[in-house]
Amino acid sequence: MGYLHAHEVEDVTGVRLLVTMLLNFAITTAEILGGLISGSLALLSDALHNFSDGLSIAISYAAIKLRGRPNSARHTFGFKRAEVFAAVINSAALLVITVFLFIEAGARFIRPQPIHGQWMFIVAAIGLVANVIGTALLHHGAKSSVNIKASYLHLLTDTISSVGVILSGVAIYLWHVYWLDPVLTILIGVYILKEAYAIIKETAHILMEGTPPGVSVEEIKKAIDSIPGVRNFHHAHVWSVGEHDCCLEGHLAVDDVPMHEADRIRAQAAKVIKERFGIGHVTLQVEHSPCPNPHLISQPNPR
Repeated sequence: MGYLHAHEVEDVTGVRLLVTMLLNFAITTAEILGGLISGSLALLSDALHNFSDGLSIAISYAAIKLRGRPNSARHTFGFKRAEVFAAVINSAALLVITVFLFIEAGARFIRPQPIHGQWMFIVAAIGLVANVIGTALLHHGAKSSVNIKASYLHLLTDTISSVGVILSGVAIYLWHVYWLDPVLTILIGVYILKEAYAIIKETAHILMEGTPPGVSVEEIKKAIDSIPGVRNFHHAHVWSVGEHDCCLEGHLAVDDVPMHEADRIRAQAAKVIKERFGIGHVTLQVEHSPCPNPHLISQPNPR
């Protein structure tokens, strides 16, 4: 058979995510032990980086499993937002731990400590191999899912980070340049801060019911207003629950036509929104009489 059904693709992707997650946690364990044995703060910071990626992959795996659960009267949107809350918690923890690493790196600049470059090299090499395997496992799934693509990009940058730690280990072993360890720690920490900030910014936008990136409410209005029989599209609300779960609700003022014709116009407008803008959940309220507040976005009443 030349293709897989959707649930089969999901199962394959889930298995690959699970294997990659276990690899990341194995790397984390090895780098923590290696960092403690060698005295390398860079290994410990890279362990933090890999641990965060392991959590990220765990979230992706959980999202795939939760996404299949049916909606209920208690959870009308299902559990699609669980990954968002988990991402906020993980990112906040990363910020706190990274600040601690910066403080420790500053102390090592003032009082350099001997580091076993050979152990640093061996452990980082193990991490590099595992990261290469992880990126290979997720390469195919990253083409069809933004959720998996994020994990794939994390692993790709992990691979580059491991190369940096390896080169630092060689330099420390050959020339005893111990200051490279805190420098690399700070560089990895800056990258972690950047990634954590981006995740918090994105998840905060979702939790604040922000308009999904790439969706223009003004363009939606132009498309709907051009449909014959539509007088005005207004009171629009667009938000996302989870990945690929964008929702829209709004008011649709139509000409004075019979109910069945008004329903046909509403159905056509919903079809345009779904097909042209990729919004799957559309709720439109049809209006015949003029709306007292016909703005695209509902405006507060003047006092």
